[in-house]
Amino acid sequence: MTDLSRLYDANYTEWAMKNAALLKAGRFSELDVPHLLEELEDMGKSDHRELSSRLRVLLAHLLKWQFQYQQLSERWKEFDGRSWRRTIINQRTSIAILLRKKPGLSSFVTEALAEAYPEAVELATKETQLPRTHFPETCPYTQTEILNDDYYP
Repeated sequence: MTDLSRLYDANYTEWAMKNAALLKAGRFSELDVPHLLEELEDMGKSDHRELSSRLRVLLAHLLKWQFQYQQLSERWKEFDGRSWRRTIINQRTSIAILLRKKPGLSSFVTEALAEAYPEAVELATKETQLPRTHFPETCPYTQTEILNDDYYP
């Protein structure tokens, strides 16, 4: 194990700075390649997790909007769904920013939606206390609708 490799566990920031300096200097043989590869793979996974997480919350709120909003607004005249709308707007904005900053994630959106939808149904079920069967088995929204700022089911 090299000194640089040991530094990875002891002082991550210093490890990162030293590897950056080695890269800039073209001293590739001195790099801590195993840990660099691990970090690069984790960066991609982290971006995927963030996208999936944001889609899960967005989908859950779209489901609540479609399947519970009318029921609540009839029961409580003061309920206007403002907090749900705010969450939908925030998630769409965050997703748009993420996709703009990391354009490579665009190819992962379809997969992330498929992964996020069952989790969104679970979340909506818990939050609304509606039975699981109250929500569609498959996602009722297109990718365009989900990401469209003006779409509310």
